[in-house]
Amino acid sequence: MNNIEQYKTKTFESIKHIDEYGNEYWEARELQEILEYKEWRLFANVIEKAQIACAASKNDINSHFGVYSKIVEAGIAKKPVIDYKLSRYACYLIVQNANPKFKVVALGQTYFAI
Repeated sequence: MNNIEQYKTKTFESIKHIDEYGNEYWEARELQEILEYKEWRLFANVIEKAQIACAASKNDINSHFGVYSKIVEAGIAKKPVIDYKLSRYACYLIVQNANPKFKVVALGQTYFAI
């Protein structure tokens, strides 16, 4: 395995989750970090474009972009934030709409296409 393949596998495999039914999914906020987006609002725009592409291809958005909220630490307080449980297809659409200036986006495009 070459360095790019190792990086790609470590990066996206390390944030992959498996639900109680054996389905794989990725959390959007973890994917945001891997794809090097510093701000959620910028990454949320990419998610929105991916959802539009999902709907345009006659796929059910809710099946691929499961919205939920979770509590995170914000300084000394805790606050609820929106997150998504993303299918492999949703992640693929996200990396297709992500900023290509980030090298990891090209790796994600390959990883999620397989």
